[in-house]
Amino acid sequence: MTSGHQTLIVLDFGSQVTQLIARRIRELGVYAEILPFDTPIAALRARDPAALILSGGPSSIYAPDAPRLDPEVLALGIPVLGICYGLYVITAALGGRVVAAKEREYGAANVLVEASEGPLTRFSAGEQVPVWMSHGDKVEALAPGFRAVGRSPHCEFAAIVDPKRQLWGVQFHPEVTHTERGDEVFAAFLDAAGFRRDWSMAAFVDEAVAAVRARVGERGTVLCGLSGGVDSTVAAMLVERAIGARLRCIFVDNGLLRKNEREEVEAMFSGQLRCPLIVVRAEERFFAALRGVTDPEVKRKRIGAAFIEVFEAEAQRLGGADFLVQGTLYPDVIESVSVRGASVTIKTHHNVGGLPQRMRMGVVEPLRELFKDEVRRLGVELGIDEAMVWRHPFPGPGLGVRVLGEVTAERCAVLREADAILLEEIRAAGLYRRLWQVFGVLLPVQTVGVMGDARTYENALAIRAVTSTDAMTADWARIPYDVLATMSNRIINEVRGINRVCYDISSKPPATIEWE
Repeated sequence: MTSGHQTLIVLDFGSQVTQLIARRIRELGVYAEILPFDTPIAALRARDPAALILSGGPSSIYAPDAPRLDPEVLALGIPVLGICYGLYVITAALGGRVVAAKEREYGAANVLVEASEGPLTRFSAGEQVPVWMSHGDKVEALAPGFRAVGRSPHCEFAAIVDPKRQLWGVQFHPEVTHTERGDEVFAAFLDAAGFRRDWSMAAFVDEAVAAVRARVGERGTVLCGLSGGVDSTVAAMLVERAIGARLRCIFVDNGLLRKNEREEVEAMFSGQLRCPLIVVRAEERFFAALRGVTDPEVKRKRIGAAFIEVFEAEAQRLGGADFLVQGTLYPDVIESVSVRGASVTIKTHHNVGGLPQRMRMGVVEPLRELFKDEVRRLGVELGIDEAMVWRHPFPGPGLGVRVLGEVTAERCAVLREADAILLEEIRAAGLYRRLWQVFGVLLPVQTVGVMGDARTYENALAIRAVTSTDAMTADWARIPYDVLATMSNRIINEVRGINRVCYDISSKPPATIEWE
C-alpha cells in the first residue's frame, strides 16, 4: 500500500509507546512503519527507507541480554534518530559509553538548548525546552564525531548530533504529548532527511482499495462483522469500495451491546449498503460460552471464538465466503501480540489473540496499520457521516469486559441501563466530543447502602472517562462535579441493582483504559 511513498522505518526496541513515534511521523505527512530492532539488514535494505528512528525500550544497554543494534544499520548512509534507548544503542555501537545514572529522571524536565543543530534545530540557543524524561541510564562519553547540543540538570548529553553522518540522538521522548514541542524535533529530522511529506488518508484510500482487491481477488467473497463502531464501519465501506456487492455485512447481537444498539445500527445502515445488513440474534450462545468465566483473557478468547463460529455458520447459510473483514488497528496489535520488537503483552484483543486456529476464512484487515485518529480521518475521506466517525470506541467483547466477574444477562442489563444514563448526561453537558471514551464498569462487589430507610446490599459501579488522541496514552477526564453528581444520582435512583457510584481517576499508563 506504500508504493511511491518515501518510507521512514521505526526500529522497535520494546517501548510501550513505539507506536506513538510512527503516529507523530504520519501526522507530519510521512509514511512510517515499525519493524523489530533485529530485522535483518538485507530485509531493511529491501524496504529502501529514507531514514530510521530507533525507539526507546525497557532494557539497560549494559545488561547481558540487552537488545543491540547491528552496526551495519548505521552504515546504510541514511539519517538516523535515536530516542532514549535508541540513543544508547547508537552510542554503544559507535564507541561511546553508557552507564547507570546516579540521578535518574522520570517525568517532566527542561532541556537547555546549547546549539540550534540536529534535534534542536528549531529551537534557539539558551532556550529551556519542557520535555518528558524516562531513563535510569545515561550517556557518559560520546562516540567519536558527536557533539552535545542540549543538556538537562541530570543529563549532560540530552541531545546530540553527528552532522557528517546525519546521526541524531535525544535522551527525552519527543513522541509523547508531555514534550510540548516534540513535533518540532521530528519535523527537523524529516526536513534534514529530505522527505516529500506525501502521506495522507486521501492517498491511503486508493492504495488500500488496491490492496483489498489484490488480497480478495476477482471472485473472492467477504463477510464483515459490522458492529456500528467507527472501525468496523470504515473497514466495511473501504472493502465495499474495493469489491462492491461481494461484501456481505453481518451484525451480531451477542447480548453484550449497549442499550438499543441493534436498532440503531439497523437504522444507520438501512440503504447504505449494496447488500442488506444481515442481523443475527445470538445472545444465548454467548452467555452460554461465558457461563462461570471470570478471567478476562478467557472471556476475550471465548467471545472471539463465538464470533467466528457465528460468522462461519452464517457464511455457510449464505453459500460460503472466502474472507472475513476485521477492524483491527495498530494499538490492538501492539497490546495483543508482541510481533514487533520486544514490547510486553498487556492483553489480547479479541480480533487478534482470540481467533481459533481452525478458522476456515482468510482475514482482511484494511485498517491494521492505522491509528484511531487516522481511521476517523479516513472515514471523513470516505464520506461517512460525522456523527458515526466520532462515536466513542466500544470494545469488541462489549459489556463482557465491562461486567467484571461472571457475565450474565441480568448483570449486563443492569450495566446497560447505567451506561445509557452516562452517555445521555455527557451529551447533555456538551462533553461527548471532548472525551475519548466514557463508560460504566460493573464491579464484582456489593456494598451496603440505605434506600427508603431500608438497608440495601447491591452493586457498585465505576465510571471511566478519559481524554486521548490515539488510545496509546490517556488521561482521566476532569468531568465537572455537577455532571458527575447528576450521573450518580440518576444511576442510583433509576437503575435497580446499583447503590454506589465511584469515579476512576487512573491514567494510562499505568492503568489501561478498559478495566479488563
